[in-house]
Amino acid sequence: MELCKIATFIVIAAALLVPTVAAQGTGSHNYIVTPAGDTMLEDGPVFMPMNVGSITQGETDWYSLNVAAGTTKLTIDLNWGDSSDSLRLTVYAPDTVLGPYYDSYDGTTNGRIYMSIEDSVGLYPGTWWFEVYGADVDGTEDYTFGWR
Repeated sequence: MELCKIATFIVIAAALLVPTVAAQGTGSHNYIVTPAGDTMLEDGPVFMPMNVGSITQGETDWYSLNVAAGTTKLTIDLNWGDSSDSLRLTVYAPDTVLGPYYDSYDGTTNGRIYMSIEDSVGLYPGTWWFEVYGADVDGTEDYTFGWR
């Protein structure tokens, strides 16, 4: 009985150490959204296109990407580097809406939303839209936004 309690404690402790993962089912698609962490080291550092923008309180900027059939992973990087301002990212796939996501999504407040969206059967092909919103911005905040 004591061994069972220890094993339960270990499982719970391990679960608390895992970054936030959100799965969103949309019919035949089951998107797994996770903080990207060190995927830059695995996938290479290039984000294309690398969009440079600026945003103010309450302003919205839009970006779009045509996701090809067979694509199984998309890594997104919204980086403004100033944790005193807050930006929000919402992802509009052709079949669902993911988010909204804020700076603290990955457990660290660092002026960055760096995340991966995966589906082993493939992401829904078509135009994906990304909404960057100035949720709490003092003045004007510069940022970069890209994907790979």
